[in-house]
Amino acid sequence: MSKRRPYVRPMEGWWKKNPYFVEYMIHESTALFVAGYAFVLLVGLVRLGQGEAAWNGWLEALSSPFSLIIHLLFLVAILYHTYTWFKIMPITMPPIIVGGKKVGPGVITGSGLLAALGASLVMFGLVFWLGG
Repeated sequence: MSKRRPYVRPMEGWWKKNPYFVEYMIHESTALFVAGYAFVLLVGLVRLGQGEAAWNGWLEALSSPFSLIIHLLFLVAILYHTYTWFKIMPITMPPIIVGGKKVGPGVITGSGLLAALGASLVMFGLVFWLGG
């Protein structure tokens, strides 16, 4: 009969020992900023439904210096999240073969970033075209 071994808890901070895991944890933590900004937009939608005074109050709150700093922090975190999302993409998807050759990871990452940039520019264009 074999003797049962006691459960040994994994060491804390195991992810700090490998740079890949550190980068992955930073990437995953920036998802909280994405969720935070989604919450800011959701509050704006609720305020819009509450009437013009509530909407104008929300817009005024967004124009405060503190809010502008927070938005800059959101922007940096979301840009980093977007970059690392597309950087991870070639690792997580099946190989793409074009003309008998495997498409390199740089091409996949670059294509994803260009698609994100294009979609963002289209959205900005629509906002200025419809809002102006």
